[in-house]
Amino acid sequence: MAHCSDAFKTLYDIIIRLRGPGGCPWDREQTPSSLRGSLIEETYECIEAIDEQDPAHIQEELGDLFLMAVSLACIHEEQGLFSTADALQTACEKLIRRHPHVFAGEGSNLDSPTVLENWEKIKAAEKGRKPKDSILDAVSAGIPPLDRANELQKKAAKAGFDWPDIAGVTEKIHEELGEVQDAVANAGSMEKIEEELGDLLFSIVNICRFLGVEPSVALNRTNSKFIKRFKYMEKCMKESGHEMKQENLNLMDRFWNDAKCE
Repeated sequence: MAHCSDAFKTLYDIIIRLRGPGGCPWDREQTPSSLRGSLIEETYECIEAIDEQDPAHIQEELGDLFLMAVSLACIHEEQGLFSTADALQTACEKLIRRHPHVFAGEGSNLDSPTVLENWEKIKAAEKGRKPKDSILDAVSAGIPPLDRANELQKKAAKAGFDWPDIAGVTEKIHEELGEVQDAVANAGSMEKIEEELGDLLFSIVNICRFLGVEPSVALNRTNSKFIKRFKYMEKCMKESGHEMKQENLNLMDRFWNDAKCE
């Protein structure tokens, strides 16, 4: 097994070579903006591997995430903005600073909720951080909308703006679904329908948060389940000599239901 520091240096050196003279034209063309999509994709692929509980797959996907992180750091290093070592040192300093119960012996018997509360207090008190006009400003606008909705709701809930129980959350979902149906039935504008669908999605994210479920993870699992069942249905349709088209929907439904038992 390779030593961690040696493996990291090897990865770093490879990326520097790929982006340097005589390296890869594609790698040299990449920018932080061009790698954003890949970073998100690799993150979700890693989540999928974790859900599968497949160590070999997790190892591969974590390697891809390291590749994305180091590549982004190297690009900024080339631009003279900060070095890869600076980024790593910042993470180390932050971890030590925000864990005084571990590194400074302050309250070593704290429970997890108290640790998280202290983390937020230390984070808010850190010098050099841009002042926030609202607690919601701490949620990045760059994360995917589904995850951002979840984080916004978490921040609001911490401030006491939350449903007292799950009954109110489910009632809100029914309310928003009714407003979507009304907008469609009354031939509302696409903008109005989009608005109401957004409200419905936001409410569904709310019940996920309320139940302690990550909405993007839940949706990703459903996507995987849909793909598996659809592929099974495709296979059965092909073997039965039928085309995938609306006229054969009843047969497709039958195979789809069979896939649920697989």
